[in-house]
Amino acid sequence: MERRIDYRRLLDGLNTAVLLLDAELRIRFVNPAAEDLLATSSRKATGLFLGEVFRNGAEDIEAMSQALAEHNGFTKRMVSWRLPQDKTVDLDYTITPIDLDGEPLALLEMNSLEHSQRISRDQMFSTTQATTRELVRGLAHEIKNPLGGLRGAAQLLARELPDAELADYTGIIIDEADRLRNLVDRLTGSRKPLETRSINIHEVVERVRNLVAAEIDGRGIRLKRDYDPSIPNLHADPEQLIQATLNIVRNAMQSLSSPAVKHDLGAITLRTRTVRKVTFGPRSRHPAISVEIIDNGPGIPEHLRESIFFPMVTGRPEGTGLGLPIAHAIVSEHRGLLECESESGYTCFRLLLPYQRGAGNPAAPEPGP
Repeated sequence: MERRIDYRRLLDGLNTAVLLLDAELRIRFVNPAAEDLLATSSRKATGLFLGEVFRNGAEDIEAMSQALAEHNGFTKRMVSWRLPQDKTVDLDYTITPIDLDGEPLALLEMNSLEHSQRISRDQMFSTTQATTRELVRGLAHEIKNPLGGLRGAAQLLARELPDAELADYTGIIIDEADRLRNLVDRLTGSRKPLETRSINIHEVVERVRNLVAAEIDGRGIRLKRDYDPSIPNLHADPEQLIQATLNIVRNAMQSLSSPAVKHDLGAITLRTRTVRKVTFGPRSRHPAISVEIIDNGPGIPEHLRESIFFPMVTGRPEGTGLGLPIAHAIVSEHRGLLECESESGYTCFRLLLPYQRGAGNPAAPEPGP
């Protein structure tokens, strides 16, 4: 007996957003990728006329109706459709009329241009950052060698000086050599391999919250929690993730101390969620844990937004520009993504970490102020 194929499960596994439409262009089926693209659930979308989902798509919908009547599909590039939430999606789409058990239907395939552009941008950024990291490490090696000689010579000179007061000068040389060596070490980052174990992400977030709670005392900053207690475990290096998250939270604290802040009360929100499917690289698509660090500071200057994860890029005169590149490197080592959205009064850094289904999930701390 021939086995019947469950085509819905096949469509559910696609990275391409797919809608199944009837002859009147009402939605019969929505796959998970389309739910993500349209920011709605299959339950809410099923039965809706396509024009109710894409508010400014009258011309395209008319062309689709004609294609369905003539049983002749087509592809259209670079379309901007507005969703009911006033969100705009830029995409390419293909409409394909099909006949299923004698009923005329149509498959609408949609490829997000933002998604494609993000993958290309992430790949280009990863390549550029890897090249930059190797360049910095090579330069650091060349700097540390003469620094070691300089420090050693200063120590020998200090022992031979007849006047103890002159040792202050050699002390300055030694201290500055040490400071430069530490700066170079921070530039190159840790080469220590990850020590992964099964953890709940709230172990990391709560540790960071406890570390910074004392630092924000008296500074007019409120630290808020918004946790999803159902988040499963993931395999990760907790100490490294604490470092990455702490760097971002401290970056938010510093931005809230800027003279450009236009309010009296700063707020940093730590939010955890699960995301059904995230694309990590061009092909890998997995469920992910999302950790968001949100602040109501002045935002990142527009000219820096594309380069904030590169070393030595900072918008503050006293900043080193090392915290975010180190955080990005740690998240990348965990095969995750670090994203940023920023505008005046709102900045969100989002850590996306892939996890395997079926892991346990100890309860998260109760959200509190």
